[in-house]
Amino acid sequence: MGTVITNKPPRPEPKALASALEQLAARFGNRLITSQAVREQHGHTTTWIVNQPPDGVVMAQETADIQDVVRICAKTGVPVIPFGTGTSLEGQVNAPAGGISIDLRDMNKVLAVHAEDLDCVIQPGVTRKALNKHLRDQGLFFPIDPGADASLGGMASTRASGTNAVRYGTMRDSVLALKVVRGDGEIITTGTRAKKSSAGYDLTHLFVGAEGTLGIISELTIRLRGIPDTIAAGAVSFASVHGACQAVILAIQTGIPVARIELLNAAQVKACNAYSKLTLPETPLLLMEFHGSEIEVAEQSKAFGEIAKDCGGGDFSWTTKPEDRTKLWQARHDAYWSVKALRPGDSIGVVATDVCVPISRLADCVSETEEDLKRLNLLSPIVGHVGDGNFHCSLVCDTNDADEMARGEEFMHRLVERAQAMDGTCTGEHGIGQGKQKYLKAELGPEALDAMRALKKALDPQNIFNPGKIVPEA
Repeated sequence: MGTVITNKPPRPEPKALASALEQLAARFGNRLITSQAVREQHGHTTTWIVNQPPDGVVMAQETADIQDVVRICAKTGVPVIPFGTGTSLEGQVNAPAGGISIDLRDMNKVLAVHAEDLDCVIQPGVTRKALNKHLRDQGLFFPIDPGADASLGGMASTRASGTNAVRYGTMRDSVLALKVVRGDGEIITTGTRAKKSSAGYDLTHLFVGAEGTLGIISELTIRLRGIPDTIAAGAVSFASVHGACQAVILAIQTGIPVARIELLNAAQVKACNAYSKLTLPETPLLLMEFHGSEIEVAEQSKAFGEIAKDCGGGDFSWTTKPEDRTKLWQARHDAYWSVKALRPGDSIGVVATDVCVPISRLADCVSETEEDLKRLNLLSPIVGHVGDGNFHCSLVCDTNDADEMARGEEFMHRLVERAQAMDGTCTGEHGIGQGKQKYLKAELGPEALDAMRALKKALDPQNIFNPGKIVPEA
């Protein structure tokens, strides 16, 4: 059982599709794959949204490959869907109108590192972990960490964020310039390596977060950071989620430069203990990390410990040992798998959803969400990048149980409505894709949607770039 998406653009004419596949086969040979298994791997499989596979997959190796796919598809009116690692969560890589998926995993070269300028130029298939491994010997790192080892092109396309966002920002803050293949196969260059510019429209940030609906990213120039002298990770348990959230609010308001600050509610801590072999108290927990000199880190840790105590927190423990930090954060990154292990079974599904609210409303939003889960008798552990008001629910449901699924749908709808009523957003970092289109009108208004449609039509008049995503039908 899967969620059916009603915004389904029309498929191309069979003759047009056949012509496109014939031309692509002539150009790419065995790098065009049409087997059912590979096509389904390039459809959406990470939530309840039904898998909608493309008609073919092209394994791109260079920018010219992307250009040729786009030119052939533009000529025949066939959709084009970019694919990085497939870790997006709202149906972004589905192909509701069929078409061609361009797999960018082989475009994985680091083209240049400018250590003195703290930036680098990369191809879109470079993954977060591979980039940081490449940079480590130069004392540099790329801080955006969504958990999954996503491709940087995909992270830019979905405006990804993650555990470090409270200090280092999101992909919006990290991308200096892009090269993008537009609808006729030509290249748009959106900026330079300069750290700021007032030259014309901000095209870079138009494409960051566009989810492949306006063009296909073929190259990125991104900001880097120096690896801190000292990194300390810590944990503190609280009697209530409200107390933990209040500690976060006070830490941010008093200017403690926390690098990471993550909330796990009691249900999530229990799941992590079981899955990652930890012995944390099974009450609401804050995980945090401090970056800086040894003295700075010690001062930050002490200051936060005092705030946590005032908010009902227990003893604040922290460590600078890399192996201890890694174990703690790996447990956080394995949150999805720990939740899945709570209720095994072929019909059991886990769907991750997120919202983001102003930090002053965070405690209320999380507390009311937990109350909703109790009322609806649902299991959905909560984790959150709470330093910027963003939290996630991992809802577990039996997909064969219509009543439980209906309660799950009600919960997710109420979660979004609650966040929007608190001047928040339906998604802090997962994006819109297919899954959250229905919430955009209430959040931004019909005029904003009209503006988005106008941009889409101007840059993609044939609607071949990832159709059926972000903007709902008028």
